[in-house]
Amino acid sequence: MEKQLRLLFFSFIGWIFCGIVMYLGMKYFSLETALILHLILAPVFFTVLSAVYYKKFGTTTPLYTASIFLGFVLFMDFFLVALLIEKSMNMFRSPIGTWIPFILIFLATYTTGKIIGSEQTK
Repeated sequence: MEKQLRLLFFSFIGWIFCGIVMYLGMKYFSLETALILHLILAPVFFTVLSAVYYKKFGTTTPLYTASIFLGFVLFMDFFLVALLIEKSMNMFRSPIGTWIPFILIFLATYTTGKIIGSEQTK
């Protein structure tokens, strides 16, 4: 149970960072610029978070960790952002706004786990 809560905590932190980027990006820049910032920074955030997770805890496989991180982000974006806040599914029509960052979050987490996992076994 502790392992699951830890993964959810790290997922939550990454999701919050992404939300802050979108909030501040849309406040100070155009929507397009905010989306590009999010596209760039989302995998960076999740790379850093997963590196900390793997180095400190590393109790789950890269595939499992990446799946939980992505699943949490998908869940929160769908239920909280789309359904409750925006009351619209329009955000899921944008590859640069959702689908590409989702893929990059998964790949960043998975790749970080593979790299750090192989470093820890040396």
